[in-house]
Amino acid sequence: MLEKFSNIFRIPDLRNRLLFTLGMLAVYRLGAHIPTPGVDTKALESFFDSQSGSALGLVDLFSGGNLRRLTVFALGIMPYITASIIFQLLTVVYEPLAKLQKEGEIGRRKITQWTRYMTVVLGIVQSFAIALTLSHSSGGGQSYVLNPGAGFVAMTVLTLTAGTSFVMWLGEQITDRGVGNGMSLLIFAGIVDGLPRGIADLYEKAKTQAFGAFTVPALALLVFGMIAVIAFIVYVERSERRIPVQYAKRIVGRRLMGGQSTHLPLKVNSGGVMPIIFASSILSAPMLFATSNFVRSHTLLNRIFDALRAGEPWYELLSMVAIVFFAYFYISIVFRPDDIADNMRKYGGFIPGIRPGRRTSDYINDILTRITLVGAIYLIVVWLIPQIMINGIHLENLWLIGPFFEKMPTWVTHGLGLNFYFGGTSLLIVVGVAMDTVNQVESQLIMRHYEGFSPRSGRVRGRRAW
Repeated sequence: MLEKFSNIFRIPDLRNRLLFTLGMLAVYRLGAHIPTPGVDTKALESFFDSQSGSALGLVDLFSGGNLRRLTVFALGIMPYITASIIFQLLTVVYEPLAKLQKEGEIGRRKITQWTRYMTVVLGIVQSFAIALTLSHSSGGGQSYVLNPGAGFVAMTVLTLTAGTSFVMWLGEQITDRGVGNGMSLLIFAGIVDGLPRGIADLYEKAKTQAFGAFTVPALALLVFGMIAVIAFIVYVERSERRIPVQYAKRIVGRRLMGGQSTHLPLKVNSGGVMPIIFASSILSAPMLFATSNFVRSHTLLNRIFDALRAGEPWYELLSMVAIVFFAYFYISIVFRPDDIADNMRKYGGFIPGIRPGRRTSDYINDILTRITLVGAIYLIVVWLIPQIMINGIHLENLWLIGPFFEKMPTWVTHGLGLNFYFGGTSLLIVVGVAMDTVNQVESQLIMRHYEGFSPRSGRVRGRRAW
């Protein structure tokens, strides 16, 4: 294995790309220690500690802990992701934008440019909302802002918008000049940075015997559970449904081409962690205003926001529905059965027993619908793991049937109070991004006649000369 890792540094181009990626990630983590002026970071961190298992805590996880300290990178890449989804949706419903996307590299560059502009606009809107919320909120009688007013709002909007624009630039630079997907690696770096705090939290619980006589078995069970979750994630992320495809023989010029058999791979979880990110973004937006004096002064709004807090049954139900919805929404954008069927017919390909054209498109769409449901259920399971570990599900708060659940174990209804960084969502991101990055590095090694990390990759050999 050490020999295979050393092969990376023997290739100048791959070595430079890897070092460039590490350098950009270091710059990103450096920005995580530059706070926004005028914010009481200690009071804000105390508030986020109380919200660690909520959707707001999940957004803080994606920002690498920048939101809890309100650093210059507090918004992270969420505005860019939101802008990208908006334009991906518009390419489906807005015909001029769809034509622009089909124009090739020039059209994609134009859409990317508009996405950047939209990112700045969303950054301004979100930073303005955060500034107003902090100015009119207080935690335990203590304000989060040192000197509230118009000056603080203007400074916060300018700082956070500039920070999210710089993070967007970092992600694009890593994608173009580094290794792996830049946006995913930025989320990956933020989560990995928080793992030492999670380990320290477990060590403190073991030292203080937080669970009494059950402390050692509980921690051993947690480690075993993490390994099992990682294995489960790897298994599902590698799973795919292979549709056999046969290409007919045809004559091109003076050569006979085609006649081979191949397959069309459909991943069980084609959307990755994106449905969870979209669902958490939607559910965390109202929580930004939950602590404001305006909400607290209205009894009805106060009850609604309390019912939508993490651990409440309505919150968990809406989360599951949102994950299923966004799983189908995302796959409908990135995967178009009609285009695949047309390309197969154009090059003489067909699925055995299925007529080319519309029947092929319907067949692919039916299979995709079924496996997407399996992928959505898998994401729900991964989503529920950290919720049960931290807050549990407060089933006793259900109307009429709540008293029936009062006799359930407390770890079901109130959780174990463990650190959020050991949740299934964070492991899904870390494992998924790591697998994608390793696959890209391995493809670069194999392309240059080096052995990859996988034992089955082997060594690429040149064509024999006779």
